[in-house]
Amino acid sequence: MAAAGDIASFVRAELVERNRVFAEYIPLHCQGLARASQEMARRLGRGARLLAVGIGPYVTDAAHISVEFIHPVIVGKRALPALDLSVDPQRMLDVLARPDDIVMSFGPPEGNAGLGEMLASLRRRGVMVCEWPGRLGEYALPPATTDPFIHQEVTELMYHALWETVHVFFEQKSLGDDVGASAFLYPFLGAGDQTPGDTLADVARSIVEKGAEDARLRNEFSASGADTLAGAVLAVHERLAAGGTLLAFGNGGSATDANDLVLDCVDPPAGIRPIPAISLSLEPANISAIGNDVGVELIFMRQLIANGRPADVAVAISTSGTSKNVCAGLVEARKRGMLTIGLLGGDGGDILRGQLADFALVVRCDYIPRIQEVQASIYHVFRRALAGLG
Repeated sequence: MAAAGDIASFVRAELVERNRVFAEYIPLHCQGLARASQEMARRLGRGARLLAVGIGPYVTDAAHISVEFIHPVIVGKRALPALDLSVDPQRMLDVLARPDDIVMSFGPPEGNAGLGEMLASLRRRGVMVCEWPGRLGEYALPPATTDPFIHQEVTELMYHALWETVHVFFEQKSLGDDVGASAFLYPFLGAGDQTPGDTLADVARSIVEKGAEDARLRNEFSASGADTLAGAVLAVHERLAAGGTLLAFGNGGSATDANDLVLDCVDPPAGIRPIPAISLSLEPANISAIGNDVGVELIFMRQLIANGRPADVAVAISTSGTSKNVCAGLVEARKRGMLTIGLLGGDGGDILRGQLADFALVVRCDYIPRIQEVQASIYHVFRRALAGLG
């Protein structure tokens, strides 16, 4: 078995590689992303909807961007109409897509061949089609890398940036309103008259800055958390060897990340052996039944009572570390003898203060999209490091 120091070195090298890919790719495509965001804002202002679809493991990206639009993380931002149609994308798009809508599809680095004809048909009907990779409206968008994990991480940063930028254009004076509460995202807006060209250039530059912030956070985690992540990899490997299962859970965007981690376990990229994993966030009937009947604080605890075993691993994902249902889930996991891991943001919150996780992996940032982007890097590196142990 590899030593913890070797795994920590692997973690650091993987994070460095991500920073390299991001630094090369994002400046090349930030202007195209800004233009696509502006066109999306125009359409949303006319009543369009975002219709998101994903293929295979990328269904989690469709769910993630849908929740970002419906339930924005910026307090006071308007809910924008969005639907995740991944359950039956071709039939649902054919029936539901209207000419002014926006369709966003997510797939592997080689593209979404299965949806190609449908997406082409939607374009002919006037729908704005954004493919990851492929095209953002009229702008060509090649894949950043052939590595499926890094590809997905770049995609997440870019659709987070798109969502943030849509709000800016939607509220910018050129679309009829002042910037308002979006000012902290793009302080150059609303400070005086802006021409459309100025706004596009400034927004594109801000997208590059988001990538640089991710790089800074990865470097910080590399320095402070690589050894902890290496310890978690070894501990999880031991549990899996004893017949354990990984059980992941989180709320909102963190729910989609829990789902993504689990799909990476059971349906990994080629060359990686599957491992048993369950997402408690991928159970809408259970979640709604428990939340309705006994309270949302128990939605993960109740499922762990039913499904958790002493050999298992609980992976809690939270950008704050304070979600009551996540904390309750970890408490229950501890009672059942499970190994507990917390993938956290901010200062680690109640999970870190209460020592509810045997391994706490903290992205020390207060802004949710940047936390989630770096958390995706962490759990992807975790998954690949597990694969390296056989």
